[in-house]
Amino acid sequence: MNKKFCTIIAGPCSISSKKELTNIFKTIYKDINYFRCGIWKARTKIDSFQGIGDKGLIWLRELQQKYNVPVAIEVGTPSHVEKAIKNNIKVLWIGARTTVNPFYVQELCNCLKGTNTEVWIKNPIYPDVNVWFSAIERFKSIKLKKIKLIHRGFFSLNEKKYRNAPMWELLKETKQKFPELDLICDPSHIAGNKKYIAEISKKAISMNLNGLMIETHNYPKKALSDANQQINSKELKELIKTIKLNKL
Repeated sequence: MNKKFCTIIAGPCSISSKKELTNIFKTIYKDINYFRCGIWKARTKIDSFQGIGDKGLIWLRELQQKYNVPVAIEVGTPSHVEKAIKNNIKVLWIGARTTVNPFYVQELCNCLKGTNTEVWIKNPIYPDVNVWFSAIERFKSIKLKKIKLIHRGFFSLNEKKYRNAPMWELLKETKQKFPELDLICDPSHIAGNKKYIAEISKKAISMNLNGLMIETHNYPKKALSDANQQINSKELKELIKTIKLNKL
């Protein structure tokens, strides 16, 4: 894979067991730049699956070391950050629900200051780029060496096709504001349904975004969260192949 052409980030929305995690990791690690995984899930409903929790960090640390592929997880609290760093998790991303709150963002900044952790910042749920920009500026202010931006779409009452409206026009403003930062597309959260992932990926690449963050599960129908928007490992490999051949 030409890593300079398109950064590929893939892995399950969440995991339910060490066996499940190990199987998907060893299936896709050769095809990706980063392995993404949800350990703690910010769920709207209290009875929804909340994630495997702290023990998943140990599994991820072991697999990251074994396969030499950096792991990325979402964090929402200083405690999450501390536990992730303790387990040598290489990349932490800030979710859409966290990006909107300057108190949360500042607490995470305070915890990350002085570390070598790579941080990715997702756009906020609602389409206000100034909120996104403010969160980005806070993380830039603590002199982190590596920051990436994740475009996961925006909530819109007018969006009929996708789970979240892409609002591609807002990305032009983002790239102008932060030309030095890689901008990654998360087609899974924009789509809400795996049948749209290829077309969204095509659009992202055509706009010169720097990579894709794709939810991938060996058995998507058995996934405990966001089953509809996850592709399987075979579909991921085909998508990557298509991207490499410039046939999207």
